[in-house]
Amino acid sequence: MQAESAVRGEEIDGAAPVIGYRIILPAQWAQVPLRQGTEEAVRRILDDAYARIPADAPPDKVGPYKRELERSFREGVGQAVQSKALDLYLPVRPMGGCSVGTSVLISESVLPRRPGHPQAVEPTEAAVQLLSRDGVQGADLCSGEVDGALAVRREHVANANANANANADRGRGAELASRRVEYMISVPDDPDRWFVAAFSTVGGGSPRDELAEALVEWFDALMANFRWRRG
Repeated sequence: MQAESAVRGEEIDGAAPVIGYRIILPAQWAQVPLRQGTEEAVRRILDDAYARIPADAPPDKVGPYKRELERSFREGVGQAVQSKALDLYLPVRPMGGCSVGTSVLISESVLPRRPGHPQAVEPTEAAVQLLSRDGVQGADLCSGEVDGALAVRREHVANANANANANADRGRGAELASRRVEYMISVPDDPDRWFVAAFSTVGGGSPRDELAEALVEWFDALMANFRWRRG
């Protein structure tokens, strides 16, 4: 599945501005846009999940299951909406025969220019400002480029209390520590604006287990194929 969404940029020196991004996801994943079309996407995902309930499932079990599924799914999406993000991506079908507790949340961040400093700050300094906002300690950091733009990658483990709005995985994220990987990418031609892709997983129950390691590798591969969309 190739997912696309909008990200605002500016036209500079006649070059077409960045208007969005593209990522390629497995067929088991679904996109939930968080600015518009959210309810339609939620309804479509839930209807698909209900359609996969075995026809011979006991009726007295189906009703409670569907209600709990909808409650936890809507709760996770609602938390993502409150974060003012752009898109939420979730595995809505089993991957490799098992359900995976993971998510990718896409957002934008704008650094306002400080009084007396009308010029945009250097990208590396801006990245430091972004990273210092949430007080994460002891994270692994590295920098490079993603589709020609400066990118900073941060990886850390968040404790269970920090999982309230980062993992919409059928309710497990609020109970378990999670592995986090974030890519903060400078939007081309718009030095004050940053694209943020935040990945979170509880792995197989531990943020450092083999499943978590494999999913982190998968997310890094996903971001290696990230591309901007230009108008």
